[in-house]
Amino acid sequence: MVVRRATDADLPAIVRLLADDELGATREDEGDLAAYRRGLAAIDADPHQLLVVLDDDGEVVGTLQLTLIPGISHQGAWRAQIEAVRVAADRRGSGLGGQMVQWAVQESRSRGARVVQLTSNAVRADARRFYERLGFIPSHTGFKLPLSD
Repeated sequence: MVVRRATDADLPAIVRLLADDELGATREDEGDLAAYRRGLAAIDADPHQLLVVLDDDGEVVGTLQLTLIPGISHQGAWRAQIEAVRVAADRRGSGLGGQMVQWAVQESRSRGARVVQLTSNAVRADARRFYERLGFIPSHTGFKLPLSD
């Protein structure tokens, strides 16, 4: 297994991973990759963004996005934000998700971040237990405001 930067060729597999749950099934569109290509181009153009895949001998079995955020609080500390963590359904429970998140924590540390944070939808109880097992503390309440077109 290797964690590597995602490429355009990985997008169909990444979108499948994002769509493969009750929430993703309602918001992802595997049939039209144009918006995903624009998103990947924006990520690749920003040195503080990284979209990675977990590659098992050419098969994409996981993905996550890592964002580094400069800040003023905590004496100007950088934060790392982990988003869109997904592991293929047939690989869940095998430890791959934990390995991928631990990779992201180490990558964050190597890039100078002093805090790693993430959010998980409140309906994902299994995800909450997963992150807590990895040492993440549910210290804040998150809020979102959907912006319509």
